Amino acid sequence: MSTPLTADQVNRIVWNHHHDPFEVLGPHPSQDGKSGWVVRAYWPKADAISVVCPEHRQEYPMQSVHDPHFFECEVPIPGALNYQLRVKEGSHEQVLYDPYAFKSPRVTEYDQHLFAEGNHHRIYEKLGAHLTTLDGVEGVYFALWAPNARNVSLLGDFNAWDGRQHQMRKGPSGIWELFIPELSIGEHYKYEVKNYEGHIYEKSDPYGFQQEVRPKTASIVTDLNSYSWSDESWMEQRRNADALAQPISIYEVHLGSWMHASSDEPPTSEEGHPLPPVIVSELKPGARFLTYRELAERLIPYVKDLGFTHIELLPVAEHPFDGSWGYQVTGYYACTSRYGTPEDFMYFVDQCHQQDIGVIVDWVPGHFPKDGHGLAFFDGTHLYEHADPRKGEHKEWGTLVFNYSRKEVKNFLIANALFWFDKYHIDGIRVDAVASMLYLNYCRKDGEWVANEYGGAENIEAADFLRHLNDVLFSYYPGILSIAEESTSWPMVSWPTYVGGLGFNLKWNMGWMHDMLDYFNMDPWFRQFHQNNVTFSIMYAFSENFMLALSHDEIVHGKSNMLGKMPGDEWQKFANLRCLYTFMFTHPGKKTLFMSMEFGQWSEWNVWGDLEWQLLQYDPHQNLKKFVTDLNHLYKELPALFTNDFSYDGFEWVDCNDNRHSVISFVRRAKDSDEFVLTVCNLTPQPHSHYRVGVPEAGYYVERFNSDGRQYGGSNMGNLGGKWTDEWAFHNRPYSLDLCLPPLATLVFTLDREKTAQAYQQLPDSQNQ
Repeated sequence: MSTPLTADQVNRIVWNHHHDPFEVLGPHPSQDGKSGWVVRAYWPKADAISVVCPEHRQEYPMQSVHDPHFFECEVPIPGALNYQLRVKEGSHEQVLYDPYAFKSPRVTEYDQHLFAEGNHHRIYEKLGAHLTTLDGVEGVYFALWAPNARNVSLLGDFNAWDGRQHQMRKGPSGIWELFIPELSIGEHYKYEVKNYEGHIYEKSDPYGFQQEVRPKTASIVTDLNSYSWSDESWMEQRRNADALAQPISIYEVHLGSWMHASSDEPPTSEEGHPLPPVIVSELKPGARFLTYRELAERLIPYVKDLGFTHIELLPVAEHPFDGSWGYQVTGYYACTSRYGTPEDFMYFVDQCHQQDIGVIVDWVPGHFPKDGHGLAFFDGTHLYEHADPRKGEHKEWGTLVFNYSRKEVKNFLIANALFWFDKYHIDGIRVDAVASMLYLNYCRKDGEWVANEYGGAENIEAADFLRHLNDVLFSYYPGILSIAEESTSWPMVSWPTYVGGLGFNLKWNMGWMHDMLDYFNMDPWFRQFHQNNVTFSIMYAFSENFMLALSHDEIVHGKSNMLGKMPGDEWQKFANLRCLYTFMFTHPGKKTLFMSMEFGQWSEWNVWGDLEWQLLQYDPHQNLKKFVTDLNHLYKELPALFTNDFSYDGFEWVDCNDNRHSVISFVRRAKDSDEFVLTVCNLTPQPHSHYRVGVPEAGYYVERFNSDGRQYGGSNMGNLGGKWTDEWAFHNRPYSLDLCLPPLATLVFTLDREKTAQAYQQLPDSQNQ
């Protein structure tokens, strides 16, 4: 039953100090509990309000109580009360539903329990902004976790960004909630968060599904369930496949600098829905970003023609600064609006799948920026980050570190990873900067970090978080990829958690990358003294499930692009690069190349500009693009190059000791098959006309690939399509090949069993024996 209001109760609403405005506002049973209701409303700018009861065709004027804008009236209607408010502000009048008449919480006690223990895997379906129907009225339900805030209010166009009007209710687990009737898709909103010192923070929604285009920062109400997917066959095939036994050749892309369009050309989103052009930067006047749909039209066919199996996207989660490449995330649940809407990104992924291309998204759970509208100091306390800067801050990056010991924070991140697979059908994540998560002293000087409970530098909470993450991911989505960018010797990164690993199924091989770039950067004459650079990786190649990656990090900040790293004249630079790529694609491990490497861009990657597409008018660059295309197709055609990447059974050296000639040779074997591939690399410009290489079986060896081919701009030396073996034991093998090795080239051979069998059938029985 309602009791008369005191001035203090009203003031707590007026001053926005009440943690549960439902105790005061909205409908309350009258004092006798029988005669009807007392309805109260606070409308900071209203001149008059009345209660409208449509079912009874009655209207009851409200009176000011203790404050000119706090209104109350009695409604003598027994039973359930269905009403609206008629609000007059000057000459403007509107009739709307009262948010405080809808008291049913959407976040249940069970939701709160799971979230508090860190196991609510779909918490994004409860927190954030959701289109909802309550008591037959459509609107948007808002829920926010801010346990240490004194008050939280909603801000938006719907209340002229006045935090006094829509004050939220706090639940026992620190979740604030409010349903606002008659809101719909497209509404802009933020949260006004007050701490106990009275400081106000305007925050974007941590669980918001869309944000305004930078530099604006409001969240946008959207519906992620309206898109109709057409990738059922892809998803079913992925679910039942062993991802690590498939060819994986990834084209790494930054969507904002792959290609631009002119701002004079209006972009479009969905059919018939124009978008305002998002200008790139003053450094490139008149350029705008391509939309997700435009990228689907241009990027997907390009990647398909090149033969890559996957596209990896530098972070598409919302971020405030183009130049951060996406790695300083402020909207973990929002795909960036630079390139369009969430439905547009769904369309991009869908089109990739229909072209048999997987989508991998870079994911950043290691740190987040200090931007005022983001996660930093979220509820007036260090909620998502550690309070101690020795744990909670990356000074070198100017970012904050997630507090992995807090279960709700772990829940935020694990649910976020699941979210991208659930709502956007992505096929994998590449987890950025894992080393920075695993070590408490990462990029910190002595005295600037805190040891763990055992006195070590290992971040035990972060390691536990990663194990939990991967356990959950693979339980929901078998067949996906979880790739760690981890640059240290932390053991068993890609081993299952049940044997003590971190649970990833791939790890970037940073050691291989550094060794190879150091080796190919040196003058070929000196390579004879550094043979170990190209052979050492096999010593540890099967300790993890490795990804060989030549990524964006290797062609920025003065490191030069790939061609610029190569020694010699222009011809030798291209030859060196073709030799390196072929060695990479025949070496154990999955593959990643960053955009522009496929056609040999000379300059470093510039986040503000296009790739140097004009280079493709010149033969050397066009030839390199054709070379990468053929190399990808060869890789996918030969199971020996991808089915047995992570076992010594799939690799054997033929000869790794010929440092005098800088030549190496090795065999790759297919899993559960007798098929194998022979690779021979000549790593200097000196050709060899009679170079003998031992082989395991007799017969005719087809030269399947020659990086020195004329079609690629090479000298066209080779072996006339193939060679028969000689009965000359060599390299501890019963047979051998007399090969011509072109300069700076890698050759790939396979045994033609059919041709071999036909030839042997024609021999006399005595020779067959």
